[in-house]
Amino acid sequence: MRKYAVVYRSVLMENIQYAANIAMGFFNYFVFIFIFIKLWEYMYRTPGELIAGYTKEQMIWYVMMTEMILFGSNAGSVAGEAAGDIRSGNIAYLINKPYHYTLYLLTKYTGEWSIRLPMYAALAAVIGRVMVGPVPGFRLTAVWAMALCVILGLTINAVFKLCISLISFWIEDATPFQWLYDKLILVVGVIFPVEIFPKTLQPLFKLTPIYTVCYGPAKLIVDFSREKCLEILAAQLLYLAAGGGLMFLIYRKGAKKLYVNGG
Repeated sequence: MRKYAVVYRSVLMENIQYAANIAMGFFNYFVFIFIFIKLWEYMYRTPGELIAGYTKEQMIWYVMMTEMILFGSNAGSVAGEAAGDIRSGNIAYLINKPYHYTLYLLTKYTGEWSIRLPMYAALAAVIGRVMVGPVPGFRLTAVWAMALCVILGLTINAVFKLCISLISFWIEDATPFQWLYDKLILVVGVIFPVEIFPKTLQPLFKLTPIYTVCYGPAKLIVDFSREKCLEILAAQLLYLAAGGGLMFLIYRKGAKKLYVNGG
């Protein structure tokens, strides 16, 4: 574990030095949020109206939180690095390092979002407070549970994106699969909460990573309940275990294929 702690600290310090570059993405985030604020303000034309059980303030804060998670995590970096290493052949060099390659990438990714996410969270809090108002019914005492769900969601997303990238051991380019996964997460879970879709589809969505990556953490922030928190945490732990097992399996088989073919 010590070697991963060293990697984490080095990446953390590097990102602290380039915090100004991270802040350059604030404008894009603000544009996205401004558009969605105006969209939902138009949709909620009647004061006190509920859509899928959400008030206007809850819906806007939900989108702000899911977008904050996406912008603040930048999970595409870990997937892109893995796919690039495999396609370029650099994996043959990295595979013999004194650490597990996938855990090394996840550690680097954690060091990156440890700086990015708090910055975007602060920006979201300021924008939301000024343009929308406070989160209705927000419970400060439950922040630890919300933070834990966000961290687990980020890790699950990175693990599944790594699984997709590791398919590059067998195919030339896994980018189309990454695109499909990202768009599924974006439409179902980021832009719209699960409750807004037909009830017949909701149980299906709850059986996918969508439920644990963005929807679950954002749901707890805008509408916290102990029962929902336990349900989401249980789902996240199951998906983390399943995704981690799948990641190690794909990597092991890919590395074996690399050795068989002479590296």
